[in-house]
Amino acid sequence: MGGPMGRNLQSGERLRPIDLARGHGLSTQAVRNYEEAGILPPAARTPHGYRTYTSLHAGALRAFLALLPGHGHPAATSILRAVNRGAEDEAFRLIDESHVQLLDDRRTLRAVEDALRDLGPSTAPASAAGSGAGSGTASGAGSGAASGAGGTRAGGTFIGPLAGRLGIRPATLRAWERAGLVQPHRDPRTGYRVYHEAAVRDAQVAHQLRRGGYLLEQIAPLIAQLRAAGGREPLEAALGDWHDRLAARGRALLTGAAELERYLRERD
Repeated sequence: MGGPMGRNLQSGERLRPIDLARGHGLSTQAVRNYEEAGILPPAARTPHGYRTYTSLHAGALRAFLALLPGHGHPAATSILRAVNRGAEDEAFRLIDESHVQLLDDRRTLRAVEDALRDLGPSTAPASAAGSGAGSGTASGAGSGAASGAGGTRAGGTFIGPLAGRLGIRPATLRAWERAGLVQPHRDPRTGYRVYHEAAVRDAQVAHQLRRGGYLLEQIAPLIAQLRAAGGREPLEAALGDWHDRLAARGRALLTGAAELERYLRERD
């Protein structure tokens, strides 16, 4: 590329907004917006009021765009703002938080895989659990306090104990039921929802996939396939995609860190 962004910039060399924009396929308005947001350091002005940038601004823009894939827009913005106001410790803390989130997501994926592995290939389909399952959301199903020890009855568990086990609200389980992800029985005497083994399995898988970033409409067909197949095979493609996305985020974090270090050195 023959423009200013296609060669090494000399310290103090002046760039126009269009020079920064063209090098990254951006508009000049985007460059101005980044400056106003604190992603770029404040620009100098010509006597006529036009913005002028330097290699330092080019480095900040490169760092921001490199941070985006791994950290997302809000975090990448906060990191550059912190660096530009001299709060490097704050920037490093934000970077650490993204790495912690990635590690947590990896643990979540491992938990999903372990949960499915524990099902075994011979797990029976959940069609029996779905038969007779009500679709209503009666408030009386919320606690299961009248049930046996631990909120269970006849080998099943009620909505309150299951929600507590998963760390979610009972309302979330009811929403999953409406979306077809979970199919509890109804206790014939109380009308309470009762989650037997297959329904608990479906709730666990749905919970883990939600933590992995999947939407309800994406999870529903996977749960349906899991019920029909009685094993983890239908989820292999989703798990493989999840692995790929986590690996891509990990590499993006490394790329962003390299560009940010380059920008920090130039600031120093």
